[in-house]
Parts: sequence; structure tokens; C-alpha cells
Amino acid sequence: MPRASKSETPERRRLIAFDEETYRALDLLARDSMSSIQELADEAFRDLLKKHGRPTDLRTALRKSAQDGSAAELPRKKKRSS
Repeated sequence: MPRASKSETPERRRLIAFDEETYRALDLLARDSMSSIQELADEAFRDLLKKHGRPTDLRTALRKSAQDGSAAELPRKKKRSS
């Protein structure tokens, strides 16, 4: 397997188990849609994150974080009186 270049995002692998009925349904859907089970999983997880209002990429996460931070200002330090 070729290594990802520094500019590419490395993949993380996780083992996920499906019961036989679910696997067959996913396999059939993948074949019917001419895609892989991996592509179906990617779509499903993106949809799940969107449903829960979670960003799916770094740029969106940073933008959301900046918007959340601007709404609640940090308390300012009080000046000492001499």
C-alpha cells in the first residue's frame, strides 16, 4: 500500500462488524449504486456528523470555533490601581 504524501490526510482504519443481514443489504446497495462499502460508510458517517451539527473537516471546525468564540468574549483583566 503506498504511503500518503505529507499534503494528503492519512486514513485511519477501524474494524466494524455487521450482522449477516445488514452486510448483505449493504453489499447489494453498493453493487446497485456502483460504489464500495467504504464509500457508503463515508457517506453514512458524514450524514451522521451533519445530523448532530458536527463539522466534517478542519476548515469548517475552525470556522465554527471562531464563530462560537466571538459570541462569548473572554473576561478582560482588570488594571491594578496604584
